Amino acid sequence: MSERVLSIQSHVSFGYVGGKAAVFPLQCLGYDVDVVNSVNFSNHSGYGRFGGSKATPEDLIKIFNLMEQNGLLSPSRLLTGYIPGGEALTVIAQLAKKLRSNNPDLIYLLDPVLGDSGKLYVSPDVVPIYRSILPLATIITPNWFEVETLTEVRLTNVDALRRALAILHEQYRVPHVVVSSMPLVPPVEAGLPAILRSPKSSEDLICISSSFIPDHSKRANPPELSSVFVLRFPCLPGYFSGVGDLFSALVLAHYRPSLPTLPQSAPPTQTPLSIATSHALSKTFSILEFTSAQLLSLPEEERTLTDDEADGADPERKVKRMRGRELKLIQGQDILRGERPIETRWMAAWEDFWHSK
Repeated sequence: MSERVLSIQSHVSFGYVGGKAAVFPLQCLGYDVDVVNSVNFSNHSGYGRFGGSKATPEDLIKIFNLMEQNGLLSPSRLLTGYIPGGEALTVIAQLAKKLRSNNPDLIYLLDPVLGDSGKLYVSPDVVPIYRSILPLATIITPNWFEVETLTEVRLTNVDALRRALAILHEQYRVPHVVVSSMPLVPPVEAGLPAILRSPKSSEDLICISSSFIPDHSKRANPPELSSVFVLRFPCLPGYFSGVGDLFSALVLAHYRPSLPTLPQSAPPTQTPLSIATSHALSKTFSILEFTSAQLLSLPEEERTLTDDEADGADPERKVKRMRGRELKLIQGQDILRGERPIETRWMAAWEDFWHSK
């Protein structure tokens, strides 16, 4: 019998962001997925023109209550993503508490979709609510801006990264943290394991996984708070939407609480979270590479580079570019299923993370 996921996030009629980027990959990997839409939009906001409706708190309460009355509200896994306002997020927080109470073994991946590149995508009132429900999560998958927003620590160097992870693990009691993407600023690069340092592009990104060690005080002196792994990867040119939604779904899909048997190509020291993150990042990156390659077959007007001035003068230019950059999930479904050979990008243990200066 397959596991059942309850997915609560945005929906678009056209394209692949939010639930459209998450549900199909989960189904490809054998999960039954129940879907609740936080918004119903025509397309993602990157097009410039978009519209639709947001689910009200009353809508969400009615859906959850009827599902419960019909015995349809007992998922083994919960995935939450884009929730635009505080009232709706409060309802979802109450649901998460109920599901956690009913099933202590619930695997809850919370993607705290707040924004990126210093800009909030949601109402500011969701931030304290997210902080209040972090202890309910099994895994969280914030990007660097979302980590900064939740912890109020600017990630300018390795010491700041340590402080932020300590806050998430100790203050908010999150067992597993994945920083989905973070710019590789020089002070952070200098602290990476030697195998991941230059020579590589200064525009590379890193992904970090951190799993709390319950008995960390007994493990080392000074103690290690968590097992930290890191992966460095290139930043592909261009703007793609839905990447974080796809990545979070794949982390949830590949996560197993116990350590699975590893292929011979894997480094010997791994955690369940680092394995799930390695698979998720490898498949996400391959989908992005595949999508980028498909761009070459499009008309030239759909392969234009981002140019705010040109887009302002001709809104259709932006629409065409966004349309061409939608993730090719259907055409690349063999990547999601693991049927097409791809390079598995294994995370490296950051062994001195808690000790380095």
